[in-house]
Amino acid sequence: MNFRQILSRGKRELPCVIAFAVLLLALALRAPDFFDAQNLRDLLVNTAPTLIVALGMTIVILTGEIDISVGSLFAVCSVALGWLAKAGVPILVLPLVALAIGAILGACNGWLVARVGMPSIIVTLATYIAWRDGLLWITQGAWVQNLPAGFQWFGFSQRVGETLIVGFALILLIVFAVALRHLSGGRAVYAVGCDREASRLAGIDPRSIVFGSFVLMGALTGLAALLNAIRFSAIPSNLGTGLELKAIAAVVVGGVSITGGRGTVIGALFGTALLGSIGTALVFAGINPFWEKAIQGAIILTAVFADAAVSRIQKHVHLDFSRAGSA
Repeated sequence: MNFRQILSRGKRELPCVIAFAVLLLALALRAPDFFDAQNLRDLLVNTAPTLIVALGMTIVILTGEIDISVGSLFAVCSVALGWLAKAGVPILVLPLVALAIGAILGACNGWLVARVGMPSIIVTLATYIAWRDGLLWITQGAWVQNLPAGFQWFGFSQRVGETLIVGFALILLIVFAVALRHLSGGRAVYAVGCDREASRLAGIDPRSIVFGSFVLMGALTGLAALLNAIRFSAIPSNLGTGLELKAIAAVVVGGVSITGGRGTVIGALFGTALLGSIGTALVFAGINPFWEKAIQGAIILTAVFADAAVSRIQKHVHLDFSRAGSA
């Protein structure tokens, strides 16, 4: 594969890659301490759970849907896993439990969207509120404390635990990148997102693909909740606040079309890295970190605007070629 082919294949991710490179270059000139090994390690560990959620969000958005309940789902899974650990569930079983809890909650969203036919933004907004308020009502805002000794960092040292968290995220990234590109299920996700009726005529069941994407979204969020929870000695009941916006923003900024059918998990990786670095970068650059949300908002707005503009240009070009061919 030559350089031109690489550029052509990654054109949706390229703006995010360039923006991230510019940010790193600016930091190298103004705040070289940003590249301290400890800071980079903290960034990787802090960002890894968000990347895992962003992988699931990529699948959901590629099908043309959206899930804004992941922040609440993240909190429910975190607290539930803390309770189960205190109840004596073995540490090695907790990853399977996390996947199961997340998948069940994700299946609720998927059933209402894919089987009942309700809009995903309405369904997930409702579950976002229900799960968050339900958890608050049950816990009364109390943290899960006195966790067993083997819970934090899975009983390993902090360095090994951090390596496991980042390693899990990178392995999942590779698996999803390969699956979306080379497996029939991955191609079906793109087909459903591009044209649901055409995919149905081609023998794909769009409802199953959409349902599966929400189940996968939930399972990945459960796993991310566990990998985040093991970093601390106590689990707050308000975890995951704003996580849905971070994940959606990372995916869209990374070049995944908000209307579905286009984009990659590699783009989601760069989107997560870019948005996850801004807050820390502002601190090292001596800029008030209150600007973080404003800058993130500007980047997201720019990405969505650019996506809409490119889609409109491609549509006009396609129409011009069609007219030229029929003339």
